[in-house]
Amino acid sequence: MANVESLFGLDGRVAIITGGGGLLGYQHAATVADLGGLPVLLDIDATALARNAERLLLETGCQALVIAADITDLPALQAARQQVMERYGKLDILINNAARNPKVEGSETTNFARLEHFPWEQWRLDLDVGLGGAFNCAKVFGPSMADQGHGVIVNIASDLGVIAPDQRLYRVDGVPAERQPVKPVTYSVVKHGLIGLTKYLATYWCEQGVRCNALSPGGVQGGQDDLFVSKLSQLIPLGRMAAADEYRGALAFLCSDASAYMNGANLVVDGGRSAW
Repeated sequence: MANVESLFGLDGRVAIITGGGGLLGYQHAATVADLGGLPVLLDIDATALARNAERLLLETGCQALVIAADITDLPALQAARQQVMERYGKLDILINNAARNPKVEGSETTNFARLEHFPWEQWRLDLDVGLGGAFNCAKVFGPSMADQGHGVIVNIASDLGVIAPDQRLYRVDGVPAERQPVKPVTYSVVKHGLIGLTKYLATYWCEQGVRCNALSPGGVQGGQDDLFVSKLSQLIPLGRMAAADEYRGALAFLCSDASAYMNGANLVVDGGRSAW
């Protein structure tokens, strides 16, 4: 029987983290590094990548491989795979974390976020990155894991992949109903779609030892308006938003052998919001 603590180890495992230049991208990379893994930070934003890589080195001592690439560009991803294989000779984990997060702020003046005015170009861009990008990464990196007979894919979804956004959170006093800001439709569609993609991938390479699960985090507090934080906190049984590092345990579980018999599932970590 395996020691429980050892089940969470990621010693020597290579993990590609898309959106590696972002807030949660850093936390995912730090989790992998702390458990002995080898994080590969992939992001379109080279400046953000450099910042997170420097922080990772400072805080964990890990020198991460950094790859600037667009996840909507298949040749760029194929080049990234080649770079990873040349350096490590294998790929063990894919964390599909990259996404666009259309902002609600200012939409009461531009009116773009409301469904009846939402631009087709914005729809295409959000889905191309958030859902299409995850598909592309699975398409490019998944076969490498299948060929070696093991691997883990974790898709970062959201509590809004389980429930609908509560548009009351974004209401502004004195603004007519038809101009009230809302959470854009694409965020919900992308996150629901990622859960569907998770189930598909979980059954696609299962015979080759590749598991796929989703992690659906709740909102992370990080500079939002105090009124918004207060209103959202009232919708969460724990009474607060999450800190950026509070998903590290859940990610460690999904990436490691601790979840060896978990496949095609969606782990919701939202402070209880979706229970109400």
